[in-house]
Amino acid sequence: MNFFADAIRWLADPEQWTGSYALPVLLGQHLLYTVVSVLIAVVIAVPTGWLIGHTGRGREIAVAVSGAARAVPSFGLLILLVLLFGVLQVPAAALVTFVLLAIPSLLAGAYSGIEAIDRRVLDAARAVGMTPWQVFWKVEFRLGLPLLIGGLRAATLQVIATVTIAAYVNLGGLGWPIIQGIPLRRFDEVLAGAILVAVLALVVDLLFAVAQRAAVPAGVRAVAT
Repeated sequence: MNFFADAIRWLADPEQWTGSYALPVLLGQHLLYTVVSVLIAVVIAVPTGWLIGHTGRGREIAVAVSGAARAVPSFGLLILLVLLFGVLQVPAAALVTFVLLAIPSLLAGAYSGIEAIDRRVLDAARAVGMTPWQVFWKVEFRLGLPLLIGGLRAATLQVIATVTIAAYVNLGGLGWPIIQGIPLRRFDEVLAGAILVAVLALVVDLLFAVAQRAAVPAGVRAVAT
């Protein structure tokens, strides 16, 4: 049996494009959870990472927290938070799960981007009379932006993969065909769901790769080549 051909036929079936569980609806749900979770994580992690990178304080704590967070199994964390929040707060529990999983990569990208800057560059910026804010905005932010985008890229892909399990607690998303198909032994449906998640991740990864390359200052790019 050609499971791949069956999965393509399942995706092409008009029945999958209408109704409350239509593929566009599931894609919208998946993107909504991803975007909202990553934005919340950005608000929390990026300023904290910039502060750590700028001052050099708290790096050990940040590394320890990031490492511990990455070791937590996403499915187990989701179920634990659903039990703690209660069945009436499942969306909130899922959102907290996704935010917690996005924070480590964003935090690492923010502080490592600033830490990687040659101290002589910062000294030169201060020597020409730049204020602390100008040093941050014109030097630290711009030179650290590629690594920050790299952290954002990793965090977003982590969340896209994790949002797949949101269907297990009936929140929809592209994981729905997978969760629904497994007990029914509908392997064409399971594979179709996996293909959709993989394609979404690849498209997002490509967009971030382009953005990360574009974020490298022209002068730095010229030196590198």
